[in-house]
Amino acid sequence: MESVADVDLLIIGGGINGAGIARDAAGRGLKVMLCEAEDLGGATSSASSKLIHGGLRYLEYYKFCFVREALAEREVLLSIAPHAVWPARFVLPLGEGSRPAFLIAAGLFLYDRLAPRKHLQRSERLDLRTAPEGAPLKECFKRGFAYADCRTDDSRLVVLNAADARERGATVLTRTRCVSARRGPENWRAALAGPGGGRMEVTARAIVNAAGPWAGEVLHKALGLPPSGMLRLVKGSHIIVRRLYEGEQCYVLQNDDGRIIFVMPYEGSFTLIGTTECPFAGDPAAVSVSGEEIAYLAQAVSRYFRKPLSPQDTVGSFAGVRPLYGSAAEKAGAITREYVLSLDAPQGSAPALTVFGGKITTYRRLAEDAIEKLAPFLHPPRPARWTASAPLPGGGMKGQDFGLFLQMLGVKYPWLGSAILYRLARAYGTRAERILGSAREAADLGTDFGSGLFAAEINYLMDEEFAGTAGDILWRRTKLHLRLTQEQTDRIGAYVDARAQSR
Repeated sequence: MESVADVDLLIIGGGINGAGIARDAAGRGLKVMLCEAEDLGGATSSASSKLIHGGLRYLEYYKFCFVREALAEREVLLSIAPHAVWPARFVLPLGEGSRPAFLIAAGLFLYDRLAPRKHLQRSERLDLRTAPEGAPLKECFKRGFAYADCRTDDSRLVVLNAADARERGATVLTRTRCVSARRGPENWRAALAGPGGGRMEVTARAIVNAAGPWAGEVLHKALGLPPSGMLRLVKGSHIIVRRLYEGEQCYVLQNDDGRIIFVMPYEGSFTLIGTTECPFAGDPAAVSVSGEEIAYLAQAVSRYFRKPLSPQDTVGSFAGVRPLYGSAAEKAGAITREYVLSLDAPQGSAPALTVFGGKITTYRRLAEDAIEKLAPFLHPPRPARWTASAPLPGGGMKGQDFGLFLQMLGVKYPWLGSAILYRLARAYGTRAERILGSAREAADLGTDFGSGLFAAEINYLMDEEFAGTAGDILWRRTKLHLRLTQEQTDRIGAYVDARAQSR
């Protein structure tokens, strides 16, 4: 082994749950190491519908406590990350085959009242014949409802948690795989394989398996524990098309098979549509969107919108595998998104905690509960829960007022342009000023690689946000792959590679 480390907690998996647990544990004074086999949020946690929501449809399954918890978390995340989580208006048209209006009204009544709300408006009925939200829809959709939920950039939320964990003392290793771990009476001895063939041995008083769809594999192959028979893998796919309509409202479409399809503005010039739900078997790293799924989503949109959508209109797509906890008999759509924390701690042996299920909305509560389960073994120096009131990086803006912050940023950097300023403010919050610094003109930010991506931002992402490749930057940190040409992408790749080699 080339190096040895001793930690309180080794976390395997750098998705939203792993990053959230690392942040929580580091903030309680524990010595933490997180290893991620690829990039942070590189799999499921960057392939969600990018919603922070209670889950209106789960009321149909009487999951009232689950929805209440998610709605409460929605408020917490709005407060600690006003740049990365923002309110959105969702329009639910009624038509032939929709759930009955009285049932939806009852569900929204509960949705509005299950948890306190400070930031969001209550639901309302809409006359789609006169309301502006009805303009893109077919004439047959005359009535509907509108309600408030929140949206996020999922992969950025992962990075913000990981960055805060590191700033609180955690070691975060990307492109580092846990090859094996041997359990002893007081600790685990884990072998990690890093980039370039580097090897590390880590002793840890406890291990958290937050490997998402690979949780079963890590349990069996790396930790030598029996895999769970309740882990169900479900594929969800999304497509991206050119912007379908004016306005920032989102649409919730009730498809003729009973599924719900979200249609949302995306990255300014595009529309995001999803998701499908299909049982999945195979390697989650090889997941992809099928032609049948693209056609399915396009057909669902065409049932509602005046402008028909063809599969050929797709300009991008992504798929992810959700690791849900349920029996083989349950339908994919009915399996709960509640998380399950499975603790394996035989007397006289170091503990291992495996995370099953969950959704991005409740990741912070999941992290709290994970540390509470491990607390009797780790005895954190600061045992109190703390993450509900501590802003994520960039979130400490005055009054949690994103609009006011954006206005102030525009006054300070008027030469940059509103679209670029908005993107930087959403992505980095107050830390956008770490990128822009004392710049007085665009040239001060270095090379402009296209669409307002300057060398100064790339440098920040590599130094502060764990980015190691052009793909990390363009697909997960910024989403600018949608706007750049292949030539521009190649230039960025060459710059990133040269800078990485010189470090």
